[in-house]
Amino acid sequence: MRLPTRLLQRKVNSHKGDFGHVFIIAGSPSFSGAAILTAQAAMRSGSGLVTLGIPKGINSSLIKIKPIEAMTLPLEQSRLGNLSLDSFKQINDFAKNVDVIIVGPGLGKELTTQKLARKIIKTIRKPMVIDADGLNALVFGLSVLRRTRDERREMILTPHPAEMARLMGKSVKFVQNSRKEVAKKFAQDYNVTVVLKGHNTIVASGKGNIYINKTGNPGMATAGSGDVLSGIIASFMGQGLDAFSAAKYAVYIHGLAGDLAAKRKTQISMIASDIIDSIPEVVKRSS
Repeated sequence: MRLPTRLLQRKVNSHKGDFGHVFIIAGSPSFSGAAILTAQAAMRSGSGLVTLGIPKGINSSLIKIKPIEAMTLPLEQSRLGNLSLDSFKQINDFAKNVDVIIVGPGLGKELTTQKLARKIIKTIRKPMVIDADGLNALVFGLSVLRRTRDERREMILTPHPAEMARLMGKSVKFVQNSRKEVAKKFAQDYNVTVVLKGHNTIVASGKGNIYINKTGNPGMATAGSGDVLSGIIASFMGQGLDAFSAAKYAVYIHGLAGDLAAKRKTQISMIASDIIDSIPEVVKRSS
């Protein structure tokens, strides 16, 4: 599959602002790595700017290991060190100057953090990727997605089968037995784009479009692989692709990068950062 011209051709007088500013709301004391992987993937996929919105308590330690190209925005946290609802105003103000937002990688499931995630999803009118704990925050608050019926805002949800099952109140077996139908119905019910991860990842849009991905391998079932995918998707959205196109091309690139990584590292030894390392080669092959 060839990547669209919009991603591949850059004008000689381009600047970093032309290629999207991705704002990643992520991380917690126990899961700071998720934020780092998401940022690395977004940068490697072509984003001009990436900012990590993280709990202020982990900012100093994260600065030492995050991508040196990424910026951080230290945010208010709870007593447990997770992002708190008190950080919403700062997030809302900063979001006015970004192109796309990722909500969820490594956020944790504390009540105040879930309230924050739901308020961001409901209130901030920016293209958005919701993953991991962002999805967990929606399990008892799916009504906030009704706002996405406004065509001016594009939203992508990236659940694995267990997360999809929790969102629907169904079993994982139900989801796996009807993957295409489940993804399509949820996407149309809430006017969002759904990326139902797993073997032959399915991308479904609110308008009924379906893409079934054929790249990827079992070695990608490793911690952080989903964070990498979220970073690629958001990067493509920030560079101007619509939600369905961004998701479709991202899952293809993600899977093919995993296939190349498996050839070098083997499936059993592959880790998420190996997928990121393979993105440049995949872009070359898809140009």
